[in-house]
Amino acid sequence: MARNDGIDRTVARNQDLPTPDDVAKIQEHNEREKDSYSNQDIVPERTPLNVHFKTPTDDYVKMFEQMEQDGVISTRGLKPDAIKYGELVFDVNSAYFYNHGGYEFAKQFYADAYKAAVEIVGGEQYILSAVMHADEHNRAMSEALGEDVYHYHLHVVYIPVVEKQILWSKRCKDEALRGTVKETITQVSRSKKWDSKPVLDEDGNPKLNEKGKKILRSSYSVLQDDFFNFMRAAGYTDVERGERGSTEEHLTVTQFKVQAEQQRLEAVTGQVAQAEQSLEDAKAATEKQKKKLEALQKETKAAKAIALTVQDIEAMGKKATFGNNITLTPDECDTLKRYATNGILFHAENERLKGKLESAQKSASIWKQRCEEANKKYQELKQKAQPFLDALEIASEKVRAFINSILARGKETQEHKAPARKRGQDMEI
Repeated sequence: MARNDGIDRTVARNQDLPTPDDVAKIQEHNEREKDSYSNQDIVPERTPLNVHFKTPTDDYVKMFEQMEQDGVISTRGLKPDAIKYGELVFDVNSAYFYNHGGYEFAKQFYADAYKAAVEIVGGEQYILSAVMHADEHNRAMSEALGEDVYHYHLHVVYIPVVEKQILWSKRCKDEALRGTVKETITQVSRSKKWDSKPVLDEDGNPKLNEKGKKILRSSYSVLQDDFFNFMRAAGYTDVERGERGSTEEHLTVTQFKVQAEQQRLEAVTGQVAQAEQSLEDAKAATEKQKKKLEALQKETKAAKAIALTVQDIEAMGKKATFGNNITLTPDECDTLKRYATNGILFHAENERLKGKLESAQKSASIWKQRCEEANKKYQELKQKAQPFLDALEIASEKVRAFINSILARGKETQEHKAPARKRGQDMEI
């Protein structure tokens, strides 16, 4: 799975197919037997480009049954609900194939990956189908690059088998045969196929933990190592092993795609959140500009009103027909009187406020000077007392004891110097 960290990683996933219905669904998907798909990434026009490294001869279940009849595999001792089918999905991030030319490189890569699958499964005869899909669109990369990019991966449906030795029982008439190998069968067994393997030391011996028990490696880790090591040996030295400690163990194809889409959704969600934040910022800036505009409109309106008033005053009066006198209408006369009266009142109020301001400024100057003098005296006193404060901080108990002793001696001295009172001196008469 691509991690967007610039590293091309090999990833192998194993999926159990517990029921015949699960097998049928995988067959429909892998062999592209449906007329339509809910997966919108599948491009039917490219389905002919899918490559079979092993083409199924029948449906998967019938192939299994035929192999059992032919004795190729054995289900002896299996429980009715035992898992008899599995699917391996081999994958590298889409960017790896895009950077190497795309389709032709992917065909060669997965031809070699199929060889790894044969070794991992234990033989080609146990593989029911192996197909490379070349018809699935990688939307995220396509959108980022502005061209169609496809995700190439390999599906291998197989039967999990192990070799099992059948021993002669104790009831065998020939005592020499008892406990010896009677026959070796190829048993279908998912649990034994993917059993955890012990971790070996440099000498090939199993490593033990503090309690003396073998340290085991999970089957998923073994699968990752086997696929990576095989591809490196095949010459693909520019890929790295799937990240250790990841949570991709035995993911289904659907789960894998869901994770990819979740990453894509997170990226889109981040872009939406950023756009929403930008919108909020734009709204806030617009609101701020709106308030500025409203304030400016108020100022303009007030200035306009004043300008109109001045204009009205200047327009008042008409020159008399004879002489230099100016004649006013009664309304103009009243208006002019009102403005004149208001002007005188405002002038008086301004003078009063101006006086109060000057008085306040003078008082502030005096208090500022007093504050500076008090602060200066405080700093001088603090400087004189600093040694005492330092001593008090370092050894507070000793300093307090020393001061108390001095005060006590001073009190005794005062009492000694004071003259003794005569008897009856303090009595009231």
